Amino acid sequence: METKPYLIFKQNGLLYGVEVGCVREIFFLPEFTPIAEAPQDIVGAIDLRGEILPVMDLNLRLGYLWQKYCLTDSAIVIEWQGFRVAIIVNEVSEVKYIPQEAITPQLSYGGDKAGAPHRFLAGFARCEGDIIMLLNLDRLIRYSPDKTEPEMPVFASGAGSWAAAGKVDGTNLPLEIEPKLLAEDAKVLSQPQVFCPNATPEEKAIFRERADNLRLLGDRENSAEINLSLVVVVLNGEYFGINLKVVREFTQINQVTPVPCTPDRIIGNMNLRGEILTLVDIRNVLNMSADTKSLSKAIVVEIEDLVVGIAVDEILDIIYLNVAELATIPAALNSANREYLRGTAFYEEKIIAVLNLRKLLTKGGVVVDEEV
Repeated sequence: METKPYLIFKQNGLLYGVEVGCVREIFFLPEFTPIAEAPQDIVGAIDLRGEILPVMDLNLRLGYLWQKYCLTDSAIVIEWQGFRVAIIVNEVSEVKYIPQEAITPQLSYGGDKAGAPHRFLAGFARCEGDIIMLLNLDRLIRYSPDKTEPEMPVFASGAGSWAAAGKVDGTNLPLEIEPKLLAEDAKVLSQPQVFCPNATPEEKAIFRERADNLRLLGDRENSAEINLSLVVVVLNGEYFGINLKVVREFTQINQVTPVPCTPDRIIGNMNLRGEILTLVDIRNVLNMSADTKSLSKAIVVEIEDLVVGIAVDEILDIIYLNVAELATIPAALNSANREYLRGTAFYEEKIIAVLNLRKLLTKGGVVVDEEV
């Protein structure tokens, strides 16, 4: 049974999901710069460590009215077919593995709408009593010049009616709508504005501080890393953080072929869509007991020219962390552990150990370079 990991987030009280393999970073919404002549739902741009990224308002992309931004909003950086964009969402929840059989590709509404494809949804997933709408990134992110695509509806707040984008004079509408309301809504949607004009001075200061933290000064290669996006995983009941930058994708472990004459830390090879992927167990390096028989999930990481799958017990979440929040490594941890840790941080009510994965893989004896 094929399963895929999805990052689950909330938008307008509804649950949405996006494939984790396309997620590059997650952080709280910073101040961004509005852009003139951009598409309606591209509300601005941010400076992410020297790279200018467009910012998409998911509400506007899905056809809803613009809403005031809050300090609790987040931005998810998505990379799809070489294009990167930051998408504004209300709240990032967790990572869930969803089996293919739990996904309904489309719904039938009866009449002329029977089997009508959704514009931005790839399907609907049943998950623990909830219905999660899975986004179709190809249609969500790609802007096609095809003029046959239907216009995006703009929903007026507080009214159960709509107006086609750009048609706000109150004529040829299916329902009667107060022209003044439509004109005000269109102004909010179509004119570039100052970021969060109604925010308090304290809120503006926090938004600005976040933007400053995302921006690296001077040479990017020599600048210290300020922000971390971490994948939270479980090994033997303990929580660890892995830098999302080196994560290529998540996968299920299946049909592993043992490799003769290799240390116990080498689990074996598996076929990943035609690519031979070597699976490793880092628990021995961390002085933890290892039992590879029960492992079912792996994180595929790419560091320099090295691509390996790291076996884990569970993938819990993707979190955003400022490097300043990293605490020193407790003295209770043995010296072997301390060498491969960057520090510790709080995750909910637990402490996670942030791995220095580059050092662990290159210096910890995980890579086997002996010739037999």
